[in-house]
Amino acid sequence: MTFNAHTRAHGPATPMPRSALIAALEERLASDPEALDAFLAAHEFPLAEPPLYTFVYRGPAEGVRLRHWVHGLQTSAPFRRLAGTDLWCYTFELPDESRVEYKVEVLRHGRAEWVQDPLNPLHARDPFGANSVVQARGYEIPDWTREDAEAPAGVLDELVVESEVLSSARHASVYRPPEFRAARSYPLLIVHDGADYVEYASLRQVLDQLIRRFEIPEIVVALLHPGDRMSEYAADPGHARFVVEELLPRLERDYPLLPGAESRGLMGASLGAVASFHAALRYPGRFGRLLLQSGSFVFTDIGDNERGPVFDRTVAMMNAYRAEPAPLAEKAFVSVGVYEALVSENRALIPVLRRGGVDVRFVETRDGHNWENWRDRLREGLSWLFPGPLWMVYE
Repeated sequence: MTFNAHTRAHGPATPMPRSALIAALEERLASDPEALDAFLAAHEFPLAEPPLYTFVYRGPAEGVRLRHWVHGLQTSAPFRRLAGTDLWCYTFELPDESRVEYKVEVLRHGRAEWVQDPLNPLHARDPFGANSVVQARGYEIPDWTREDAEAPAGVLDELVVESEVLSSARHASVYRPPEFRAARSYPLLIVHDGADYVEYASLRQVLDQLIRRFEIPEIVVALLHPGDRMSEYAADPGHARFVVEELLPRLERDYPLLPGAESRGLMGASLGAVASFHAALRYPGRFGRLLLQSGSFVFTDIGDNERGPVFDRTVAMMNAYRAEPAPLAEKAFVSVGVYEALVSENRALIPVLRRGGVDVRFVETRDGHNWENWRDRLREGLSWLFPGPLWMVYE
């Protein structure tokens, strides 16, 4: 993978790649000032000339910059203004199958404002708002992430667990698969940040679709809602105790679940992946399946060591596990985007897991640290960890 960006995070700047469409527009503007409106009406944005993509902003400004989250490139890249116009543009090279979220920073009257790209209808939501999205050649939103009127829908139950360990009532949503029956026994998946997976990663639609296609069995999925997420998910013993000693028995009481570790899984992204890893490590033999996405697996000597004291427990856990790896699960699916800062940590984890006897499938994607990247990996991860409908046991 190579980028030919105007400015890189490290090393000397390189010239901005030249867009043939923008060059042709500039030639036309020299003799036809009205060409700009026609150009904007005739094209979709960002302009796609693979592997080049050109971001365009129109409006009065003292400066315009591209703000993106591609690790390794300078996160603030300047647009140039076309002479005699209020049109600004920035071109960079993007490998096929890439997906990048971004905003446009507009400087007016000495003040900067980050906005979604007014010319781009594609956007992605997250808990902090929404970003614009550029999709490179070869990337497509998977059809199995979309709502399908023909797919029977699962049901969400709301569950409250009075936790002595955490000294508070904890809420969880429980996905019951279509055609759920108390006379059957089901696999169980416990998902950290469950509400965010449903809201921003289409988890409910994905489950409905994959079950309908017989790519995964009918499965019960417990969707966790964190309290103090930054503390509880960062390798907190109290959270692990809650999951295994309080939540799990309640789920076993309320739902017909298969008993073996091979039918129990933990899942999470970012700090949620750390919480999943930690619970499996502290309670060996309880969970045989792990789905870990872009985990914040911080080692002392790998990656960013300036993450702050909230990661101290995580660093200690990862260093200890690397020193003495153990089979914390039978199978683990690990994914990470090559455009995110955590790619080195996740790569470093894979040989350690394998030394500990874990069967690992590791996937790198041309995307960043975001919910739609995690959404796009769900089919491969879930169907590998819980393959097909033959897991269902009838009593």
